[in-house]
Amino acid sequence: MTSADRPSPPQPAPDPVPGVLTVLTTVDSAEAAAALARGAVEARLAACAQISGPVTSVYHWKDALETSQEWQVLFKTTTAAYPALEARLTADHPYDTPEILATPVVRGGADYLAWLASEVTAG
Repeated sequence: MTSADRPSPPQPAPDPVPGVLTVLTTVDSAEAAAALARGAVEARLAACAQISGPVTSVYHWKDALETSQEWQVLFKTTTAAYPALEARLTADHPYDTPEILATPVVRGGADYLAWLASEVTAG
């Protein structure tokens, strides 16, 4: 077997892009989703926010199995702005215990990531 015939060793997973997050929340109406999205982007806590829905959520709440329609809002932000974004979402959210999940971005287009960083000024 020649070196050209040998499989390449597995590559390590890429490191997350420094300082870039997506943040997900869900709400009970399109209007609430739009208000959270607009408020975060206007305050420059996120470069953009995308609203998807309705989605069907199944979960336990107060000892009961619930099924409801919700709208997801996905924010693109920076790690520096995350604490302020989380505080705003918590304050403005219609739920007592809002879903707020942050996920690091592993890879992205350089131009998009530069734009994102330039649009988020809070933090």
